[in-house]
Amino acid sequence: MPLSSIAGANIVLGVTGGIAAYKAVELMRVLEKEGANVTPVLTKAAAKFVSEVTFSALCSNKAYSSLINDDEPIIHTKLGKTADLVLVAPATANMIGTYRAGMANDLLSSILIATKAPVIVCPAMHTEMYENIAVQDNMQVLRDRGVIFVDAEVGSLARNDVGKGRLADLEKIVAVVKRTLGSNECFRDKTVTVTAGGTREFIDPVRYITNRSSGKQGIAIALEAYYRGAKVNLITANSNIPSYLLNLENFEVRRVDTAQEMADAVLSLSQTSDLIVMAAAVADFRVKNQSKLKLHRQDGLPKLELQSTVDIISELVALRNKNSLKSKKTHWVSQRIVGFAAETDNLTDRAMNKLKSKAIDMLVANDVSRSDIGFDTDSNAVTIYTSNGFIKEVDKKSKQEIAEEILNVFELEFNN
Repeated sequence: MPLSSIAGANIVLGVTGGIAAYKAVELMRVLEKEGANVTPVLTKAAAKFVSEVTFSALCSNKAYSSLINDDEPIIHTKLGKTADLVLVAPATANMIGTYRAGMANDLLSSILIATKAPVIVCPAMHTEMYENIAVQDNMQVLRDRGVIFVDAEVGSLARNDVGKGRLADLEKIVAVVKRTLGSNECFRDKTVTVTAGGTREFIDPVRYITNRSSGKQGIAIALEAYYRGAKVNLITANSNIPSYLLNLENFEVRRVDTAQEMADAVLSLSQTSDLIVMAAAVADFRVKNQSKLKLHRQDGLPKLELQSTVDIISELVALRNKNSLKSKKTHWVSQRIVGFAAETDNLTDRAMNKLKSKAIDMLVANDVSRSDIGFDTDSNAVTIYTSNGFIKEVDKKSKQEIAEEILNVFELEFNN
């Protein structure tokens, strides 16, 4: 399974005549960088904004705009049949209406009618047009037919107007493309809950105990599960979340601070989660005598009394065991729990002990004493252990690649 579900895919990129057409050039380049084979198809109106020559010069394939081509007389059926995905970005109200009506009056509309591949439509138009009842009805009819929409967003429009109708962020569009192409039986229709980041345990209103976790690995795992077709709950403690994830369909983000807040969030979702990945660095201790007022130097050195925080994984396992006894027909029979162990010494012994003592299905361990991986970096190196006795060492890779390796092992071991 490749890192990117886009890699090797044949994507027809339809570009229609809106001011956002210029963004389609960058979208095309991003898709090609991910390894896709992109064929741009422009309407005549689109070519008024960005020329066919521009797309052809920057793309590995020739751009097309005419239904009649001397070198390929039935190009619409060829592209329609060979496409793994047809992506229309931007999509005008006119093209959406034409597609809904089943009309084929130019190359792009003919491809849309001729293809059996998944179709993603990314609307972009002025707010008044976008909110028009006829346009909304056309989009709903297409949704009912299985067309995937990446809805327009609120933002700057033509002539300095602001409102809903702006083309969605390119990162969001690419994420939906990856999900559409990468969805598989193991994760489709499943709910995956992932924790990320480092919790904070407050000393007083302005100071706290925490750790160096950035949350990048947890976010990468959540994204990989999303690409594979899951509904994702991401519970994050003090992480920088890419803005496009905050309004992504089937991807919910919850922010927390403390270990107790994270426990409350995870446990509230546990009964509807098929897979729970505890990638967050949850504090083991909290301040028992937390001050309600800011501590001051002149008052002397404070004496901090620590106590253990809630053991979230143990709570999850206990709840899973309790519910699995109630009914043999619920998802609790197959719910899986994955833990993480960030260690500075005796990695194997500590990891194996945690896997067994916590009675979880899989554990991902990494050596955080290394400066080139783990905390505060974009790379990681891990060893994956499963309750079935499978062990896999993964050398230094990007955290998105590590996420892929983790879920690949999960599919191999628990896809039943």
